[in-house]
Amino acid sequence: MKKIILGSASPRRRELMAQIGLEFEVVVSNKEEHYESTIPEEIVKELALMKAENVTSELEAKRQLKDMVIIGADTIVVLDDQILGKPRDEEEAFEMLTNLQGRAHQVFTGTAILSYDETGERLVQNQASETKVYVHEMNRDEILSYIKSGEPMDKAGAYGIQGAFAAYIDRIEGDYYNVVGLPVSYLYQQLKNI
Repeated sequence: MKKIILGSASPRRRELMAQIGLEFEVVVSNKEEHYESTIPEEIVKELALMKAENVTSELEAKRQLKDMVIIGADTIVVLDDQILGKPRDEEEAFEMLTNLQGRAHQVFTGTAILSYDETGERLVQNQASETKVYVHEMNRDEILSYIKSGEPMDKAGAYGIQGAFAAYIDRIEGDYYNVVGLPVSYLYQQLKNI
């Protein structure tokens, strides 16, 4: 098996990769990321590839790219064609959660896999997964209580499906793990063939 590098600082992605038995190292690039796309699927693919490429360029400088797989991923939450990033403060978290409650929205995760063989030749796989998430109606006190937990503050869309917010998830259409931040079944199936 090739050495696997996860190019993400997300603790949730690390947990998911460990959950399916992958051995990997984490290398996070500090380069700033800007995207050109306007379509959610293309935005996450672009950002995932950028993260993987940034890690690649750092490892390339150390000449460490043979027999290696570098994984980049990015997740966005989309409501009414608007991207909901991580809330800047509790006020923005309240606004996001108020807008999400009682409605459906989409979560997109881009996964880029850069695989290098023993000669340094590279294969690139880059795809986007979409999951539709339906949120129950929430009253003001429920939203404020959830914000007070601190859980929404480091998550796109101001919620974590795997945490206390599970109480407000009506249903999903698609891959649950995609909403957490990494479509692990897709990733595992791709890695099997590398």
